[in-house]
Amino acid sequence: MKLRNWMLLGVAGAVLGLSACGTPSSAPSSSPAAVPPAVSPAQLADVTLRVGDQKGGSVQVLLRAAGQLDSVPYHVQWSMFTSGPPMLEAANANAIDIGQVGNTPPIFSAAANGNIAIVAALRATVGDALLVPKGSGITRLADLRGKTIAVAKGSSANGTLLNTLGKAGLKPSDVTISYLQPSDAYAAFNQGSVAAWAVWEPYVSEAVQTAGARELVSGADALNGTGPAGGTQLSNGFSLEVANKTALADPGKNAAIQDYVVRLGKADLWAKTHPDEWATIYAQQTGIPPNVAKAAIPHLALTPIVLDDAVVASEQQLADAFTQAGQLPGKVDISGYVDRRYNAVIAPLAGAQK
Repeated sequence: MKLRNWMLLGVAGAVLGLSACGTPSSAPSSSPAAVPPAVSPAQLADVTLRVGDQKGGSVQVLLRAAGQLDSVPYHVQWSMFTSGPPMLEAANANAIDIGQVGNTPPIFSAAANGNIAIVAALRATVGDALLVPKGSGITRLADLRGKTIAVAKGSSANGTLLNTLGKAGLKPSDVTISYLQPSDAYAAFNQGSVAAWAVWEPYVSEAVQTAGARELVSGADALNGTGPAGGTQLSNGFSLEVANKTALADPGKNAAIQDYVVRLGKADLWAKTHPDEWATIYAQQTGIPPNVAKAAIPHLALTPIVLDDAVVASEQQLADAFTQAGQLPGKVDISGYVDRRYNAVIAPLAGAQK
């Protein structure tokens, strides 16, 4: 089954009208949520944690495969989205409590004064890639001038694309950016309607394995500054756990989120040490072809890290790049949308990889 067949919108359509790019609320949302008091096990048992997920990444499948959904002391309600931006629209609308996104969606949500906070971070082994179709004459970054490029607006790939254009000495106005969600972008890419596609795994491996796409900028190049990146990091490779501040201020939800981010970190560590088992389960549960899953899994591996000053500074640098390119209306102070309350429980997991 091809990716374009199984990428479903889920509940995201119900909240698209509540865009994070809408009119900011009158009260500033950049103030940190107060840390509420602890709850008893009985109180926690009554909590329902509403978690956003993405079809291609499927955090739910990972948690289940790693055994981290066994004996959860609260209820979990899952909602599926096509990418990070609509997920954060749902978080801002208080339709979900927490979800994992790439490095860029929180920036756009923060720019709209969203009611969200980054509460945990993970680092990938690769960044997002920039693909060109089989047989494309595009061989250099400079060849992108005047071309149409597909990307999901406000996604991590949007950030990688912005940095890639900058590396080539191009502005967003020097190309035509076609803002498409992955399913539509995949179709446009295969039909030749776009000359390039900025996207993340597993869509990269699907396009390469199935359509013969070529990575003009690979995920490794984007993260490490190699190849066409010419010594410049085009993606910081962060995945971010983002919660809505209403949930963070609620005692029961806060306790559940703390437990959840620890379980997720443990699941990611399990995936790194069980790649073959994880690839098999991932293919079975998501409908991704086994060869695509096997190729994508090493690139999907995430490592929990402490939400420290370096992470915040990297995100601020990316936000500033969007502002300087005219993609955001003004400067965004990312530090006002970061909540480090869970660092103490994440630190042992981060230390396990040292």
